[in-house]
Amino acid sequence: MTKPTCVYFIGSGPGDPELITLKGKRLLEEADVVVYAGSLVKEKTLKHCRRGIEIHNSASMTLDEIMKVIVNAAKRGEKVVRLHSGDPTIYSALKEQTGILEEESIPYKIVPGISSALASAAALKEELTMPEISQTVIFTRIEGKTPVPKSERLSELSKHQATMCIFLSIRLIEKVVAELKEGYPEDTPAAVVYKATWDDEKIIRGSLKDIVRKVKEAKIKRQAMIIVGKTLSSDITHHASRLYARNFEHGYRNKKG
Repeated sequence: MTKPTCVYFIGSGPGDPELITLKGKRLLEEADVVVYAGSLVKEKTLKHCRRGIEIHNSASMTLDEIMKVIVNAAKRGEKVVRLHSGDPTIYSALKEQTGILEEESIPYKIVPGISSALASAAALKEELTMPEISQTVIFTRIEGKTPVPKSERLSELSKHQATMCIFLSIRLIEKVVAELKEGYPEDTPAAVVYKATWDDEKIIRGSLKDIVRKVKEAKIKRQAMIIVGKTLSSDITHHASRLYARNFEHGYRNKKG
């Protein structure tokens, strides 16, 4: 009996094919079977695959169909890659897939990828954390078809006034902003990044006062990250990190004054 091979869940990054990790690229080059999230993963990423291998676009597949392909291939002893967008540990339905593999006694590993939240911050050329401004970043989403615990609703999280990256919520931008205003001042900077790192990437900047209007004018309704917080402001006084201060001593450097 053939021993099942290890299944690899790989984060392909936010869109740019060059942002997949070196390990992810190598595993794609070695794969016999690839199941990729076709609605979110650029097909250019598949250029790393060998010709003639078995490739499935999961966009129109159910969980049962996806896992049947993965389980059968692994049991045949083939090398399987399940290719997710962004990072597979954030909003990716990872657990329901790995749970089935565990039931089937099939080993698996997870290869991290660059989240769209980080790609969006890079597109904005902003730092999500700044000394004395915000040292906390919240990854969240608004309640839609997927319920959100009451304590994690935007209206509650906004009371921390930390930097917030809001996934999967652009269609409900009006509701998003209404809830955020329960904790953040109306003039809090806000930005929307549509398809970060893709060729048709768009960036919209504003505040909680006008971001809804700007998003509607740009006709953005999907695949966008909402980021809100004081670190996005161009008016704040920048407080330098202690790490490189002359009078800060650590294991690699003595004080210099």
